[in-house]
Amino acid sequence: MAENFDVVVIGAGPAGYVAAIRAAQLKQKVAIVDKQWLGGVCLNVGCIPSKSLLKNAEVAHTLRERGKDFGFSFDNLKLDYPVAVKRSRQNSDRLTKGVGFLMRKNNIAVFMGEAKLKSKDTLTVTDKDSKATELKTKNIILATGASAAVPGAWKVDGEKVVTYHEAILQEKLPKSVIVIGSGAIGVEFATVWSSYGVDVTIVEMLPRLVPLEDEEISKDLKKEFEKRGIKCLVGNKVESVEATKSGVKVKVSAEGKEATLEAEQALVAIGFRANSKGFGLEEVGVKINERGLVEINEKMQTSVPNIYAIGDVTGKLMLAHVGSAMGIVCAENIAGAETVVLDYDMMPRATYCHPQIASFGYTEAQAKERGYGIKVGRFPFQANGKALGLGDYAGWVKIVVDEKYGEILGAHMIGPEVTELLPELTLAHLMELTPHEIARNVHAHPSLSEVLMEAAHGAEGSPIHI
Repeated sequence: MAENFDVVVIGAGPAGYVAAIRAAQLKQKVAIVDKQWLGGVCLNVGCIPSKSLLKNAEVAHTLRERGKDFGFSFDNLKLDYPVAVKRSRQNSDRLTKGVGFLMRKNNIAVFMGEAKLKSKDTLTVTDKDSKATELKTKNIILATGASAAVPGAWKVDGEKVVTYHEAILQEKLPKSVIVIGSGAIGVEFATVWSSYGVDVTIVEMLPRLVPLEDEEISKDLKKEFEKRGIKCLVGNKVESVEATKSGVKVKVSAEGKEATLEAEQALVAIGFRANSKGFGLEEVGVKINERGLVEINEKMQTSVPNIYAIGDVTGKLMLAHVGSAMGIVCAENIAGAETVVLDYDMMPRATYCHPQIASFGYTEAQAKERGYGIKVGRFPFQANGKALGLGDYAGWVKIVVDEKYGEILGAHMIGPEVTELLPELTLAHLMELTPHEIARNVHAHPSLSEVLMEAAHGAEGSPIHI
């Protein structure tokens, strides 16, 4: 006999498990299904373990390259990378167990196995022993995520040619790596590996690193990466990736000229494809576009009204916190509770390379394209006392403001801990504050947050410390 629920969530990543919790809080009877793990890619092989590795990398870089600045030296420094990986796994395991606790706390039924829709209100879950369980439900939430995009001709073997999944679990450091793609995954792994002395080359097809960010950020990141010894080949298309006896050969082309790069390993980090196939979605009428993305409205509904979709499978913005926000809104819409409409243009974006990158909203160019007259406030970390004390002062903050009404249209930052500074600006935007209120808000001294106040003063035409 089938089990009956109000909501069944397919996928237990940051979008799915958050949706399940919010639905349970709203008195829905909820089940969640995942074929592999609670917490999804983010907690298990993505954002959480990578941040652990990045902290180890920061310490390693300081020990290897900055001892003179801080007054210490070593005769024979040993860096144990497997210990860094072990610590990252411990942190992942701790949070994954935490998600399991939250499922029990909220009386959410957990089914581990592969889900397939039989109709718009019925699905089966087949576990690893091929045992099938039928679930009946009033509503279905698709939170199936996305997988690394790899061209068919590039053979990922998990050793010489890898994706983020293999890279984050491997305990052996390669001597040299070619990183294909300079989005968040590419530049974060480049930061980790270069900090341990690995010879890193980044290949980016577009004309600049982190091509979705502000152009000035791309320029300054390239400069800082090259100071670290990371080679950055922008405007280079990868023609082929071939495993050899000793490593890999990567053929690239730029302006009609070809070159062959060789390394011990290649990381493919060119983007993601939605996990929308194999669940029976199209058979029950769920519309999937030509890019494989599930189409939704502002309520997260698909073309089938009682089937919803959230997170990476929709392609709105493939970030964990965006998926979580979508999950909350989705659950509230299902329950008929008060909710909001999400503005994906204004979602925070964070990249944890060194220096860090954080942004939201429009760049200067995008604001102008949309017809805004703009003014810009900016401030460098080099003039910030806390940054100088940290010995980490590359970068700056830029706030883009509507000249007419003072609305904050976007912010773009590169520098120390800017991912932690971003929420003040996104909250200001959400609450319709202007740079005037940020400038008048007294910020503790010395703190990195003072750069926000100084940039706001600049946008108001009255910069203080520059």
